[in-house]
Amino acid sequence: MNPFFQFKKVLILVSVLLVSACSSLPQNLESESPNLISDYQQWLDSDSSNTLDVRLGGIIAKVTNLDDKTRLEVVNMPISSAGKPDLGTEPNGRFVAYVDGFLDPVAYAEGRLITVLGTSNGTEQAKVGEFEHQFPVMNARGVHLWRIQERVIVNDVGSYYFPCRGLYCRQTMAFPSEGRVIQEVK
Repeated sequence: MNPFFQFKKVLILVSVLLVSACSSLPQNLESESPNLISDYQQWLDSDSSNTLDVRLGGIIAKVTNLDDKTRLEVVNMPISSAGKPDLGTEPNGRFVAYVDGFLDPVAYAEGRLITVLGTSNGTEQAKVGEFEHQFPVMNARGVHLWRIQERVIVNDVGSYYFPCRGLYCRQTMAFPSEGRVIQEVK
């Protein structure tokens, strides 16, 4: 095998390891609790009389600033070990998180991705449109907003089969390039 291709494989492997090392849990979402719940259904099924540590994420549906705290209504989505909501999954319920103090509704706008760490605090009844809904509630002590970053990956089909080594290769290549857009939570 060509040494250049071996070097290329090693370089790709090292790059993947470096990228995966960068996707660690934000410090404000870390918990020392050995019984931390990060699954929505598990939280619903748990004994609500116990105060449990919960880390969940999703899409902000509603922000309401009260006198001394902010009420966040979140459409739950499963989260990764790095706390990032998984864009490839369907939402599976809603929860409410109360955050001490004021959160600017522009920064914490509807539709933003968020992950919340807090303590379980029972349930509350509220409406989603005209529908009465029972929300599980948490008192938040850690909140992290995420952003969606898009990048384009271009697969140059022609240069794979017919490597170009000239100055004007792109102009004479018979095969078009293909590409795809990748969405990542950052």
